[in-house]
Amino acid sequence: MTTSSASTASAAPAAHGALADHTRSNASLRQFLHGLPGVDQVGAEARAAGLGTRSIKTSSKEYALDLAIRMVDLTTLEGADTHGKVRALANKALRPDPADPTCPSVAAVCVYPDMVATARETLGDAPINVAAVATAFPSGRAAMDIKLADTVDAVEAGAGEIDMVIDRGAFLSGNYLQVFDEIVAVREACRRPDGSEAHLKVIFETGELQTYDNVRRASWLAMMAGAHFIKTSTGKVQPAATLPVTMVMLEAVRDYRALTGQMIGVKPAGGIRTAKDAIKYLVMVNEVAGPDWLDPDWFRFGASSLLNELLMQRTKMRYTSEGAARYPGPDYFTLD
Repeated sequence: MTTSSASTASAAPAAHGALADHTRSNASLRQFLHGLPGVDQVGAEARAAGLGTRSIKTSSKEYALDLAIRMVDLTTLEGADTHGKVRALANKALRPDPADPTCPSVAAVCVYPDMVATARETLGDAPINVAAVATAFPSGRAAMDIKLADTVDAVEAGAGEIDMVIDRGAFLSGNYLQVFDEIVAVREACRRPDGSEAHLKVIFETGELQTYDNVRRASWLAMMAGAHFIKTSTGKVQPAATLPVTMVMLEAVRDYRALTGQMIGVKPAGGIRTAKDAIKYLVMVNEVAGPDWLDPDWFRFGASSLLNELLMQRTKMRYTSEGAARYPGPDYFTLD
């Protein structure tokens, strides 16, 4: 793939063919985004609620729990993070349940850029990504050269994924081309000297976007600018991920694939804490986007506390199937 500089927006890798014509000016981009079908708020919330009531059989639940574990971006994004905490988190990512070698590893460890090298060193050659939040996370309020330097530093330290935040002020002001150009520039900053690149996840902070129509517009804007993943939230603003918002984003990636042939991933983040909730999201992925997205390459959970709940439910099912009278409680697993 070939990416452009921010000054040549129409050359963004995903904005090809007919879509490229819509990225030549803010007016044309606005016309396209506001021409997308509107989201029926009542209908979207009703459908999301309906999908959330689906139940699955025991064998399917076992598979779903393992799949959800494999989709977790195990995250610590606190000002008090230490290298010791990140090393412990990376070790847990490798072996979420040390007592059960059949338990899968998670998809990634997500940290601040200054902790990337520690996470990568701890993970070694394991096929677990290190994701770094960049571009003045979580506010996105910094000069562009600082955002790009933040990204380059994280990639050079070993990040395989970059989670950037869009400028919500620019988006809500209708400065769509500014947001588009920033995504293009950050994607270019994800490129390594050997031509490979870190994957780019674009965070919308949907709790600040105000409407489902804006979520749909942000989704298309990010995809057209070259995002590999679109992500709901930083986890620092409420509401964070919700089923209706994620459904709108899943509809967007489904429709984008139908138009361009390109698959884009989706990552809900923030507020997903129970195994029951995780399974609701998996059902929604299957029903809305399709089974191709039921893979860690295309769907992730941004979470810190979800993993322990998944592990507890997984262990409970194993102990129950073995006829055990008791099974471990929440304190059986390390707190992160």
